Amino acid sequence: MPVVNPLFLQCPLAASTSSSFSHSSYSPRVSVKFSISCCVVASPAAVSSGIADNRVLERREIRLGLPSKGRMATDTLDLLKDCQLSVRQVNPRQYVAEIPQLSNFEVWFQRPKDIVRKLVSGDLDLGIVGLDIVSEYGQGNEDLILVHDALDFGDCHLSLAIPKYGIFENINSLRELAQMPQWTPEKPLRVATGFTYLAPKFMKENGLKHVTFSTADGALEAAPAMGIADAIVDLVSSGTTLRENNLKEIEGGVILESQAVLVASRKSLTQRKGVLDITHEILERLEAHLRAAGQLTVTANMRGTSAEEVAERVLSQTSLSGLQGPTVSPVFCKRDGRVAADYYAIVICVPKKLLYKSVQQLRAIGGSGVLVSPLTYIFDEETPRWRELLSKLGM
Repeated sequence: MPVVNPLFLQCPLAASTSSSFSHSSYSPRVSVKFSISCCVVASPAAVSSGIADNRVLERREIRLGLPSKGRMATDTLDLLKDCQLSVRQVNPRQYVAEIPQLSNFEVWFQRPKDIVRKLVSGDLDLGIVGLDIVSEYGQGNEDLILVHDALDFGDCHLSLAIPKYGIFENINSLRELAQMPQWTPEKPLRVATGFTYLAPKFMKENGLKHVTFSTADGALEAAPAMGIADAIVDLVSSGTTLRENNLKEIEGGVILESQAVLVASRKSLTQRKGVLDITHEILERLEAHLRAAGQLTVTANMRGTSAEEVAERVLSQTSLSGLQGPTVSPVFCKRDGRVAADYYAIVICVPKKLLYKSVQQLRAIGGSGVLVSPLTYIFDEETPRWRELLSKLGM
């Protein structure tokens, strides 16, 4: 059963200027009526005072914030281990750990929202969290910079959902929801959510003028059935929980696509010694592993008159081009007392999803003895995201 705080954010959305607000800015016993123009709660940018800046510069250790519990925490540790960056935690009850491969480096286990807040305040230099958390608690703070925006786990999306029944039965788009005559200043659309920054911002940008928001912890999907809310804004993975609670997503109702990201403090990257170099190493390891994760190495023997002739046959097949092209090497054997090279070994990288098609094409052009091996890393000449990061930093 959801625990709903009696906090209603009246949002006429008719004001001319905007300001931001955070989860922790409100007392659960106080009702606040506001328009976007009169909300004066400080944004996370205000935390970056001179004191915080000094703390960033004086601290010697480089700090990475990781989620402290849940599936996100497990998947993050697994990814780092796969990149040969295993986190060593002497005592599982301690919130600080280390990565032995990185010198002068600390890992701090925190709640995801606290990772973002501490990046802004200068207490952390890097963090791995969901993009939804960065967007909700970072609120567009320019000191937060995405180093890697697709770590391939934690996939979900933040979405508006409404009941399948009652007055919403024939409502299938955000435009139709906004045009419903039921929503008035006296009787606004009631939305339950834990995203008190992104949800009101989305509603304003999409023309929903009469909306109130209530904060809730726990099973938001129960709120409409209990009469607490008309709609919810929550994270959706498979959508099964929504369907089982007679809720539906609507066209135009997706607020944000999210997955795990590596985020950093711009001040740390530009002002603290060693942070940029370690970020480069972590980024290269992540990129190399993630790129290799979808590839396989395929080796086959093929009879041919020359390496060029064999390569021409291989390149005639659409699935056998590899990363830059096939590697073709002679296979030497001793026959009738002399060394001969009647066969050539072909080595190529193929996407996992195209493996069987690639094997069929190899057989069609005379390939035999096909061997398939997993890939661990693919290091580019230069990591594309590294160039993007330097560009963002003006370097």
